[in-house]
Amino acid sequence: MDRDQCLALDANDPLRAFKDEFVLPEGVVYLVGNSLGALPRRTAERVRQTVEDEWGSQLVGGWNHAGWYAQPLTAGDRLAPLIGAGPGQVVVGNTTSIAVFQAVAAALRLRPDRRVIVSDVRNFPTDHYMVQGLAGLLGGYEVRDFAQGRFDDAAVVLLSEVDYRTGARHDVPSVTARVHEAGALMVWDVCHSVGAMDVDVSGADFAVGCTYKYLNAGPGAPAFLYVNPRHHAAAENVLSGWHGHAEPFAFETGYRPAEGVRRFAVGTPHVLSFAALEAALDVWERVPMDQVRAKSMALTSLFVDLVGDALQLVSPADAAARGSQVSFRHPHGYPVMRALIDRGVHGDFRAPDVLRFGFAPLYIGYADVYDAAATLLEVLDKELWRDERYATRLAVT
Repeated sequence: MDRDQCLALDANDPLRAFKDEFVLPEGVVYLVGNSLGALPRRTAERVRQTVEDEWGSQLVGGWNHAGWYAQPLTAGDRLAPLIGAGPGQVVVGNTTSIAVFQAVAAALRLRPDRRVIVSDVRNFPTDHYMVQGLAGLLGGYEVRDFAQGRFDDAAVVLLSEVDYRTGARHDVPSVTARVHEAGALMVWDVCHSVGAMDVDVSGADFAVGCTYKYLNAGPGAPAFLYVNPRHHAAAENVLSGWHGHAEPFAFETGYRPAEGVRRFAVGTPHVLSFAALEAALDVWERVPMDQVRAKSMALTSLFVDLVGDALQLVSPADAAARGSQVSFRHPHGYPVMRALIDRGVHGDFRAPDVLRFGFAPLYIGYADVYDAAATLLEVLDKELWRDERYATRLAVT
């Protein structure tokens, strides 16, 4: 496919109008939406409103009059349709790491007779680290690799729907059914899938995810936790912060959990971060997710075809079996990526040798993909990555 054909696809793209809703630097093809999404144009005004009109004029009254206190639940209800959940099933706040800890700990208490936690050792590090830390804290728990395929004595299984390094996608309904048949509980991490495809975790027991990748809520934006309604009465939040109390402003000396998913709130909402999330959700409430997934598969397939055999593909060749990400392997992957970024194509690197490219369908077009592949091929063909300045590792890769 040549560039003119790509431009024609862009002209007929049903999602093309959404690109104008994002701030994208001139001359940059941004293929890192799987790490940090681009800035929605409406975000700056929404944050300004929170700072000046709400905090500035209402002061502490903003907790009541501007709706700050209710944000963990109101934002959760707005986000819920993106993961196949309903009202009152999602709470927003804290970080993904904390949400993983909460979900796995709650699952362990629901299965007290089982002492095995199953986790993919190749999962995103924070997930596996939190599992290791929780097992060490509690004592007497075995952490087993998902690759072993044994769940018969497991209390809980924690997996990412889309692998952060390769982009490989699990079949959520199928895996969830296998885990439940074995009597274990299922926790899904949807950080690398929500906002890039149809996600449905309604059959799972718990799910966690972030909002700063494909959802475009900004660096450090709050994470979310889904709790299946069948567990609302029995699941316990081991991080019993005051915002999860049944009556926080009764200031009781003992903890009484709130009803429903609110019991999984912990501390004071990060109001300024919620403002950016709300601006992003204004966009997502108008997005047809079936079109997002169709375009995602088309963009990633085009990139794979254009790059050809210049690099070793580590993502699944079948677009349906991967998320909105394509990863390649190169023995000098880090300097290759640095050289590419210097020429306006932004991807990222994951040790030891993986180049990752994330395709956010709302603001990436077919011509962008063509230009990115052409630049990558030039960097490889001319060995531009050999410039010694690209050998020095930055703190964030």
